[in-house]
Amino acid sequence: MSGKVFEYSLQVRWSDSDRLGHVNNTRFVEYLQEARAHFITQVLMEAVGSRGATVVRRLTVDFLRPIFDESGPLVIEVSILRIGRTSFQVKQRVLDVSGALCAEAEAVMVAFDLESQTPRVLTDREKSVLAEYEIAG
Repeated sequence: MSGKVFEYSLQVRWSDSDRLGHVNNTRFVEYLQEARAHFITQVLMEAVGSRGATVVRRLTVDFLRPIFDESGPLVIEVSILRIGRTSFQVKQRVLDVSGALCAEAEAVMVAFDLESQTPRVLTDREKSVLAEYEIAG
C-alpha cells in the first residue's frame, strides 16, 4: 500500500444550487461520479491500456456540511480501500475551497464484461495500478 490519493478539482456550477441556496445532495452524487470517472480514465485505463467497463454496485454518502456557490473550487479525493477478485472499494472525500470536509463516500465498483453483461475478474495489472492508491480503511 503506497496510499496515493487522486485529486479531482471541480467548480460549483450556478445550476447546482437549490432554492435553499446550497448545492443539492443529488449534485454531490454527480460530483462523486465525475471524480470516479476521471480516476478510472486517467489512472486505471491509461496505465492498463484497456477500455474495460466498471459499474457501481453500492454507493454510500455521508453529507457532513453544505456546499454553496462560493465553496468552490472543490477537491474530490479518490483512494482505494479494498481490492477483490472482481471488484474494488473506492473511498472519496469532498473538500471545499477552505479544505473543510463536506462529504465522505464509499463505492463498490465491479469490473464488468459488456458482452456477457456479467462481472469479470480484475487483471493483475489492474490490481497493481489500484494498489498504488490503496489506503488503510
